[in-house]
Amino acid sequence: FHPGLDFLQQHEEFQRKYALTVITRIFYNVNKSRTGRISLRELKHSNLMQEFMHVDEETDINKVTEYFSYEHFYVLYCRFFELDSDKDSKLTQEDLLKYSEHALSEAIVERIFQLGARAFSDGVVGGFTKTRINNAVINTSANPELNPINPSEDEGPPGMTYPDFIYFMLSEEDKTNECSLKYWFDCLDLDADQTVTIDEMRYFYRVQLTRLTNLGQEAVSFQDVLCQMLDMLNPDDHLQLKLKDFLRPNKIILSGIIFDVLFNLHKFLRFEGRDPFQEKQKREDAFNNDWDRFAFTEYHRLAAEEEGYINDGEDDGITMDIDEQILSNANMGNYLQNYDDDDNNSLNNTQYNYNNLVNNNMQSSDWYMDEDDDEEVKNNTNNEAKNTKKNNQ
Repeated sequence: FHPGLDFLQQHEEFQRKYALTVITRIFYNVNKSRTGRISLRELKHSNLMQEFMHVDEETDINKVTEYFSYEHFYVLYCRFFELDSDKDSKLTQEDLLKYSEHALSEAIVERIFQLGARAFSDGVVGGFTKTRINNAVINTSANPELNPINPSEDEGPPGMTYPDFIYFMLSEEDKTNECSLKYWFDCLDLDADQTVTIDEMRYFYRVQLTRLTNLGQEAVSFQDVLCQMLDMLNPDDHLQLKLKDFLRPNKIILSGIIFDVLFNLHKFLRFEGRDPFQEKQKREDAFNNDWDRFAFTEYHRLAAEEEGYINDGEDDGITMDIDEQILSNANMGNYLQNYDDDDNNSLNNTQYNYNNLVNNNMQSSDWYMDEDDDEEVKNNTNNEAKNTKKNNQ
């Protein structure tokens, strides 16, 4: 076990979910060809080997924000759990519409279920109707029985599984990279001709405009919005946009705003009322990308809510186990047990290793000292002792 994950030793359910999250994030970022298999070329052009070395050297797992952060896993899984209304480990369109307080339009959610990228698939997109075999991540022609999208599987009710949701959420919360921009570009490309036309953009914005007016917001005409988008992107052809227009080095950081304008109501309103000073602060903060920034804020929001829930329980004379406080929200323990058909262990019958929890929290704290810091403290202490002795003499 990584020292930053010692507290998971007795919790196999979360070990599997954490591992599945890490694998899915790796495939999302590295397997850009979406074949379900990472090629040697993709591996060479990725940062995966560097991150393997990084996580091997770093004692605080949450400092390894690429792929391995437990806090990032917690944010992803809690959001999926909150949306899964019937707790069948799959999301329906109605569930996904509730994401981020109904931020997304029905038009884009429908397109996600039709054409959204699927995890561990060989070019298969959308059609979230197949069941999975124990969330298998092996997808090779030599092992068709382990293929997570094996056509021999029984049809199940429509739904988006957890790995597919990770693809969606990573794309939604950080539209400043190639993977997310391609995800949304494909959703907007209604006729699959590798271009997004003005009519296709108008189709999505018409729904967005209806939502704006229903909220009493000032209606912004499509023509005005289109002018802003074209000025921002400056494409080669103003009548149709291509993916390369979004991926230009000098445009990739801003081009994702176009998708927010077309189908994310909250982010569109935030963009319209943006504060230049806050935007400057955002560019100068310590986060590497929008996902890291979002995950940090969301994790602390969840932690604050959980702390309030625990405090309320104490006021009512209710006591809770440490594992219930940290690893679960409401009935997440039972939910995890239902999620794994082959898992017969109950989360409620396990006890948390409190010492490991305390040690892990100390390692992840801002005041945690490495060897250099410790040596500096020793030197300062010795100097203070000498000064005190001299003053006494």
